[in-house]
Amino acid sequence: MELTYHRKGDYLFPNLIIKEETVAIGKYGMLRKTFLKEHRKNWYQSMMLTGKLENHLAQTEKAAQERMEVLMKGLLERYPAPEKESDPMAWTAHMNSLTAMAEESILTELVYS
Repeated sequence: MELTYHRKGDYLFPNLIIKEETVAIGKYGMLRKTFLKEHRKNWYQSMMLTGKLENHLAQTEKAAQERMEVLMKGLLERYPAPEKESDPMAWTAHMNSLTAMAEESILTELVYS
């Protein structure tokens, strides 16, 4: 690896460039980023400086979305929802409850670990 430098006054500073790929990061990726920034500072800075942070956040987001789909299918099989047409408010409350259960599991397993 060959470094180039630029002079600023009496000092030489390396020309460091972080290669960034634009990756769409959703809710779980952003929560993971905040967690790393606040609770795992050294790991966060190391990943950011090596250019691996965005990839890690994208993988976390993808895994969380896939896990959410699997958990929701399993929860709907175990706890069937009432008919949406006959009682939409009960259906909405039931689905919100299942979503909260699945999301709690995802946050514990993937985001805050």
